[in-house]
Amino acid sequence: MPKPSVAELRPVVHPPGVKDRRSGEHWAGRLYMREVSLRIDRHLVNTKVTPNQLTYVMTVAGALAAPALLVPGIWGAVLGVVMVQLYLLFDCVDGEIARWKKQYSMSGVYLDRVAAYLCDAAVLVGFGLRAADLWGGGRIDWLWAFLGTLAALGAILIKAETDLVGVARHQQGMAPVKESAAEPRSSGMALARKAAAALKFHRLVLGVEASLLILALAIVDSVRGDLFFSRLGVAVLAGIALLQTVLHLVSILASSRLK
Repeated sequence: MPKPSVAELRPVVHPPGVKDRRSGEHWAGRLYMREVSLRIDRHLVNTKVTPNQLTYVMTVAGALAAPALLVPGIWGAVLGVVMVQLYLLFDCVDGEIARWKKQYSMSGVYLDRVAAYLCDAAVLVGFGLRAADLWGGGRIDWLWAFLGTLAALGAILIKAETDLVGVARHQQGMAPVKESAAEPRSSGMALARKAAAALKFHRLVLGVEASLLILALAIVDSVRGDLFFSRLGVAVLAGIALLQTVLHLVSILASSRLK
């Protein structure tokens, strides 16, 4: 069978609303990755490759971000970015192939969420181990590995807090939550939420943003000849993750999502 063109694929795999999902579409997907994924889709839609197989590839790519970051110097940071970008690419492709082939499954949705948890955690744990200087000539400082793991735990808890809203509503026999319900009921909380959304500091603990930050800090550290800024970055991300874990929980409880 001839390969479909990008123009033929687009209305099927990018139906209205896919790129506009506030909580379901990453900015990098809207900015460039959805266009890249369309070019990959062309070569896969007529093959026996299934969406779930692509999700497994996505999961492996995200997990490999951790060992990639253990490579010393700038190249380890570059490899980390590459692994996360591959994760993001296949995160777009698996759903697009599912829409084209009409191959939907609950296991695919579940695996997609597992991969999202794993990628964010892998980047932050890998960053902590990188800052601990495993391959350096001096003493390994496990404090940074601990802080990186703490940041990873916070990032996972933030995602879990969101996902558990759906679990709680399902167990109460309620319909899935609408995005409008995310707005806090009090004006003060609503203002604070808008301020946090404008600053977007909380996004730094996500895999894509964290990997780009790690690369920037690795470049600065290579100029300095030490790990000062990487270690500072680990401490900052750990603080952001812990603060956001609490603030996100308060935001959920103050909204209508559990009503």
